[in-house]
Amino acid sequence: MNPGILIIVDSDPRTSGRPAEAIRIAAGVGIWKKVDVTLYLRGPAILGLGEWVDDLKDEDNFSRYLPLVTESGWPVLVQKDAPELSDLGESPIRFEPIDDGELARRAAAARHVMRF
Repeated sequence: MNPGILIIVDSDPRTSGRPAEAIRIAAGVGIWKKVDVTLYLRGPAILGLGEWVDDLKDEDNFSRYLPLVTESGWPVLVQKDAPELSDLGESPIRFEPIDDGELARRAAAARHVMRF
């Protein structure tokens, strides 16, 4: 079993390039297949899962790298009951809503945690 990294993204992709960079890093690190990557989006970062990302900073990272994360079988987790889920519309990306307790369990199990 590979060591795990949990990448937590809670910054707003409409005003910050940090979420797009986090997704690029998740895809890049995971491609090595030496680390199990889990991507967690919280609050406004969830908007990066939308079908239309044209209004987001560095939008090409969302459309280019986010599919690589899911195609490799790594989970994309989101904050359960986040208000942004209702604004998301149809998402081309498969994701799983989790509560804060599950996030805490996954963070405790990960060897590394990065926050953007």
